[in-house]
Amino acid sequence: MLKPSLQLKLGQQLTMTPQLQQAIRLLQLPALELQAHIRELLESNVMLEPMDDGHEEGLDVGELEPAAPQAAETAEGPTESAVEVLDEGWGEPSVGRGESSWSGDDDDRQQEFADSAGQSLQEYLIWQLGLAKLEPRQLAIAHAIVDAISDDGYVTEPLEEIAHTLRPEVQCETAEVESALAGVQALDPPGVGARSVGECIELQLRQLDPATPGFEAAIEIVRHHLERIAGRELAIVKRELRVSDEDLACALALVRSCHPRPGATVSAGSAEYVVPDVFVRRTEHGWAVEINAATLPRVRLNQSYASLIGRNASHATMRAQLQEARWLLKSLEIRHETLIKVARSIVERQTAFLEHGEEHMRPMILKDIAEAIGMHESTISRVTSGKYMHTPRGVFELRYFFSSQVEGADGSGTSSTAIRAKIRKLVKDEAAESPLSDGRIAELLSAEGIPVARRTVAKYREAMGIAPSNERRRAGMGQM
Repeated sequence: MLKPSLQLKLGQQLTMTPQLQQAIRLLQLPALELQAHIRELLESNVMLEPMDDGHEEGLDVGELEPAAPQAAETAEGPTESAVEVLDEGWGEPSVGRGESSWSGDDDDRQQEFADSAGQSLQEYLIWQLGLAKLEPRQLAIAHAIVDAISDDGYVTEPLEEIAHTLRPEVQCETAEVESALAGVQALDPPGVGARSVGECIELQLRQLDPATPGFEAAIEIVRHHLERIAGRELAIVKRELRVSDEDLACALALVRSCHPRPGATVSAGSAEYVVPDVFVRRTEHGWAVEINAATLPRVRLNQSYASLIGRNASHATMRAQLQEARWLLKSLEIRHETLIKVARSIVERQTAFLEHGEEHMRPMILKDIAEAIGMHESTISRVTSGKYMHTPRGVFELRYFFSSQVEGADGSGTSSTAIRAKIRKLVKDEAAESPLSDGRIAELLSAEGIPVARRTVAKYREAMGIAPSNERRRAGMGQM
């Protein structure tokens, strides 16, 4: 017979404290998302306040415990890093109100960078239809056609379906929809409302003077020979059109001057701005790493409210907000220190890339940085996600500097990024009449001590959007 009993067990369990969860969440937030998160906290927690421009301190960490030293730093001892860190502390104000993205007048500055157009292709076409003074029936059909036009400017639905969508309000036949389509195709931008690439280019060519050299040949090309032109079969096109080399060249020039995606000229996506978290620049002492002052959170503890809190039970909510504010400031300090360490370690290992370019990129994985600064790989992954570094060679995401390696003949490794750069350079310098095959590129790289297989070269080449050697040969012959 079973009897109920009590048993005691002793075990260990890893628990994510709220402080640790907050530190991890802030660590992986990009600068703009962190900015929005701090704004929300400033509105909900009275113990936090934005710093004044004249405030001579960064984060208010006077009541916080000092951060524990990293094991990697202890092991290094007095050895100084080859990379200089500028303004690592929080002692000086970041930037003034006119410069910082954390000031109180951020909304005005965001409007300055907003897309001034803000108009879609459909809205632009409907605006033109309103000026055409069409009958209500014709206007309804034209609106239905505009609704079926994609962002690239093409009609994506058959005319029969467009006619069907108008019922029962408007009873019309396909011929009437096609007649209305001709009116839509006369709108700006040229080529809008086409049902194929050939029709799109022909609509644009029809706006030219028929006396333009190569006009008739260009019309025939877009109607019957676009695939052959794409395949560089110029000799066949020339024979069937019965034109001279000069006329064919004029016709191809007209075709290439047309835009295959006319809608993109109107409904182009708004620009996306990247705010670098770290600046890297060369100084007289070497390379220097500096946190972008505009991304530093200008927030501090509200000492006025904090000093008023007593031990009365009615202050429990205020004490909870005070503790949350302290956790936030501590998490921001950890985020800043971790970002500095990771950026400095990356620059130390990729100095050759900063000085000479992609071909000198060193292979590096998350484990290398994690071991260098004494942190876990998952922490490095969070720090490098969505963070950007401004260098003399451009703005790169921190993840860009991590790449796998290919073992060399001498035991050294070569970064896959460097291999891609070498392939790109070999293709750029090749002779147009005899482009390098994937096998030949693999041989040239092997001669440099980088043994890569032909299929690896093909994979990298396709990833960079470089055509195969046979297509490059035909392209070179077409330009001759």
